[in-house]
Amino acid sequence: MAIVVMKFGGTSVADVGRIRNVARHVKREVDAGNKVAVIVSAMAGATNQLIAWANEASPFHDKREYDAIVASGEQVTAGLTAIVLQSMGIKARSWQGWQVPIRTDGAHGSARIMDIPGEDLRRALDEGEVAIITGFQGVEPGSNRIATLGRGGSDTSAVAVAVALEADVCDIYTDVDGVYTTDPRIVSKARRLPRVSYEEMLEMASSGSKVLQTRSVELAMVHHVRTRVLSSFAKPEEMAPVKVGELEDIGTIVCGEDEIMESEVVSGIAYARDEAKITMLKVEDKPGIAARIFGPLSDASINVDMIVQNVAADGRHTDMTFTVQAAELPRALSVLEAAREDIGNFELKSSDGIAKVSVIGIGMRSHAGVAAQMFKALAEKGINILAISTSEIKISVLIDAAYAELAVRTLHSVYGLDAA
Repeated sequence: MAIVVMKFGGTSVADVGRIRNVARHVKREVDAGNKVAVIVSAMAGATNQLIAWANEASPFHDKREYDAIVASGEQVTAGLTAIVLQSMGIKARSWQGWQVPIRTDGAHGSARIMDIPGEDLRRALDEGEVAIITGFQGVEPGSNRIATLGRGGSDTSAVAVAVALEADVCDIYTDVDGVYTTDPRIVSKARRLPRVSYEEMLEMASSGSKVLQTRSVELAMVHHVRTRVLSSFAKPEEMAPVKVGELEDIGTIVCGEDEIMESEVVSGIAYARDEAKITMLKVEDKPGIAARIFGPLSDASINVDMIVQNVAADGRHTDMTFTVQAAELPRALSVLEAAREDIGNFELKSSDGIAKVSVIGIGMRSHAGVAAQMFKALAEKGINILAISTSEIKISVLIDAAYAELAVRTLHSVYGLDAA
């Protein structure tokens, strides 16, 4: 008997008809004798509507009340899913985040999961009940209020529940049948990856791939949770149920590097259009200046991605360029202006018409020339690079957003990722 965590995103539960399809996937696992916990997102579009209402009520709202509003979408889906399963003769119950409980920190709107005592949940599963759990939310113990995990938080909910239950697998059902070498909507020859390492998936998620949330991959990697990305639109009766110790080789399995027989040099090309660039000019070059710049941004929960620093010719000043989410640009500029007295004098420039394109692969560790190949290919297409950032298995460049799709198609071909 396997313990299976199944997560279904917004498009998979977009209406009652699709929820019935979800229930058939769950029934397959129940009929095989498996213990099942299901994580559900809000119906497609529901969260956007709730956010719009909150903003209409007041642009400057209490984040705790905002969380109370947006968390209601998942509650509706969980209840409907439980009702449909019950109508099929399956014992099921909906659980809200605070009932599990999924304990979080106090960062409402972008909370992090701190702990999940899984005793009550395990007891329910042992009694043959299917637990339908609201994704994207938990409870902040200090105030005993709902706290949401941010966009894509249901993925993190699913992996965290899998950790608490010591599940055999965490299946993430989406509207695609796995992780692809790049976005198939841009590159028709993109192909599905049968397996991808935690590290590669983490880099893909942080570089713009929308398949899994970054924090869910981090959690899976730390706790070695085997995760599969599957299509909820596949016919449930044509998929085999989970068995202890083995996984059907469908979708994409996110696993340890040691489970991948042979790694390609480059596994995928990711891109993100929602980037904004901030440049601080003529900042005094002295110890602690970076902390004075990025400390206030961190305190405001603004995530900074690429950072490039150049020392001016006079040796006394430095220019600092970094990227943030485009939606966070106005707030980031406001935070920096508020910290001007502590930072010192500087000039501020910003732009949001940029994109980040990344080449990712664990095979890059043992192969030279990957970066040179990337730069040459972009140059031949007349694409100017604004900034470069590298890690052991990733090279990212900032370019004009107008050239994003051309860059992705070009690099996908250059690294031999096009399907035959």
